[in-house]
Amino acid sequence: MIVRSMTPASGSPRRGGSLRGDRAPAAGARSRIAPILGPAFVAAIAYVDPGNVATNLTAGATYGYLLVWVVVVASLVAILVQFQAAKLGTATGKSLPELCREHLPRWGTRLMWVQAEIVVLATDLAEFVGAAIGMRLLFGMPVALSAAVTAVVSLLLLELRRQGRTRRFELMSAAALLLVGAGVGYDILTVGHQSAAGLVGGLLPGFDGVDSLVLAMGIVGATVMPHAVYLHSALVQGRGLSAEAARRNPSLVRRALRLDCVLALGVATVVNVSMIALGAGLGAATGGAWTGDLVAAHGELAARIGGLAALAFAVALLSSGVSSSGVGTLAGDVVMQGFLGWRVPAHARRIVTMAPAVLALTLGVPLTGLLVASQVVISLGVPVALFLLVRFCRDGTLMGSLVNAPLTTRIAAVTGALVAGLGVCLPLTLLF
Repeated sequence: MIVRSMTPASGSPRRGGSLRGDRAPAAGARSRIAPILGPAFVAAIAYVDPGNVATNLTAGATYGYLLVWVVVVASLVAILVQFQAAKLGTATGKSLPELCREHLPRWGTRLMWVQAEIVVLATDLAEFVGAAIGMRLLFGMPVALSAAVTAVVSLLLLELRRQGRTRRFELMSAAALLLVGAGVGYDILTVGHQSAAGLVGGLLPGFDGVDSLVLAMGIVGATVMPHAVYLHSALVQGRGLSAEAARRNPSLVRRALRLDCVLALGVATVVNVSMIALGAGLGAATGGAWTGDLVAAHGELAARIGGLAALAFAVALLSSGVSSSGVGTLAGDVVMQGFLGWRVPAHARRIVTMAPAVLALTLGVPLTGLLVASQVVISLGVPVALFLLVRFCRDGTLMGSLVNAPLTTRIAAVTGALVAGLGVCLPLTLLF
């Protein structure tokens, strides 16, 4: 199945695929490392999913450029986190959940699994809702049918990965990322009402009441996705590079993984900031009448700009939902197999995880609000994933020459503490 193809059944690092030792010339080493480029683009899909669309558009519509700094900071954290996850999987030959199962007590592993499954469930909810909205806008499809179609399409995408067509899967992920960016970019150009000064001013940290804090928490959850951390540590395995070979060439491995993460997540960062700009522009164009609702955004674009702008928005949203849904299913498989050693068929997991989304869609729950709420739930799992990464990436026995530098460990620890503090302050603020 998917995860066992990434790691050997024994759980030990692969012995093959070395870089011909240290005798290989630098060019030859680079050519052997090049195949590991690509997993970050799969992980990056999680950073432009429908939850991002909803939170960023709502932030732009209600607060203008105020929360741009949250997106930028969260994106920088995401690059650091995904680089750590990729380095961990490359150095150990195991995913983060697998390492938790091996090194944490059983009760701790089960607790980690429960929170990870909650994160995956909230992620699946956002992805299904986003895809359902996109299909309804494009094809007028009933919500229950659109959820079923999303499930089928995501399973077809996963089949590419399961059959060993890794490059195709990664290329499709990169194409989906660019398609979302193209749709948002086109709408920004057509809507107008942009302010360069406002965008620059949005880089200065600040809030405007409790609601902006809640929305900022949702942006953090939508941008630093815990399930992408677990997934990325698994995706880098089985790519013709053994853990031993990676440790013998730490500088080249770091350079390749850093390039992969910066390119993929750099594009995702631009797309997310563009979403806030689009929300601010559309909010200004409507005189504040539009406040972030996705269905209403489609209608406003159609009425004010034309059908092509509305089509670009719907296609971007659908691409975001369908592609991230496939990534979410793959992450769910990695989480369950890693933490528990259990394997549930992908179609069975998809039926279970799509049930809450179908129920919410059927009951007529406000969809944009549901997307934002799901991202707040996801944000509560961010510090857990960060602390687990710090725990293992600072371990020289596990990481060898790829172990974190002390400064990197301190930065990651402080970042996790800040996000955890924000998560604690949010419910207290809402209560008091």
